Amino acid sequence: MGTAGRAIVLLSGGLDSATALAIARARGHECHTLAVSYGQRHSAELAAAARVSAALGAVEHRQMHVDLADIGGSALTDHRIEVPEQPTTGIPVTYVPARNTLFLALALGWAEVLEAQRIFIGVNAVDYSGYPDCRPGFIAAFEHLAQLATRAGVEGARFAIEAPLMHMSKAQIIRQGTELGVDYAMTVSCYQANAAGEACGRCDSCRLRREGFAAAGVPDPTRYAVGAVNPV
Repeated sequence: MGTAGRAIVLLSGGLDSATALAIARARGHECHTLAVSYGQRHSAELAAAARVSAALGAVEHRQMHVDLADIGGSALTDHRIEVPEQPTTGIPVTYVPARNTLFLALALGWAEVLEAQRIFIGVNAVDYSGYPDCRPGFIAAFEHLAQLATRAGVEGARFAIEAPLMHMSKAQIIRQGTELGVDYAMTVSCYQANAAGEACGRCDSCRLRREGFAAAGVPDPTRYAVGAVNPV
């Protein structure tokens, strides 16, 4: 076991969660990674999560299933709603209702079984799309819930929801991950990547990722689909 004990790391296959895993490992945790198939538009990010988990030395990787497509209401789970390709105001249609709440609940259940008291999630409230479940208040509230809703918490265990990227810019995240050996070519961040994991270059996630690499002064290793908007 790592000197800092076991940790569950939520791993989407994207840039941010890969960096969160690298940070957890650097802090000495024995990392168990969790990806969630939630009815998203593509499975390329799930394959990326498995690659990243293995490359960054996680002890175990699991994939769980929650079909949020049955709820809909998001461009990421309902193909009738188009993914915006221009910046929008307010909370965008790519917000997935209750996604991070459900992800953390699954991670909490696994953490209790493994007797892990740390859950890492790669949420960010600086260079992000404005999702309400990426803010510090949400993370603090869920951490409080973890103490009340679990046998381990009632019996005195202290769960911590670690969000090490919360106040970092995308450029800072990329620099940190690069220093920790993250190969960002393995990650998939695009909201509408194709089956091969190639990015569209037009969605909000592609824009934030591209601007982050430019600001960090790090070459962008993103693989773009034929015909994608790629200004590099």
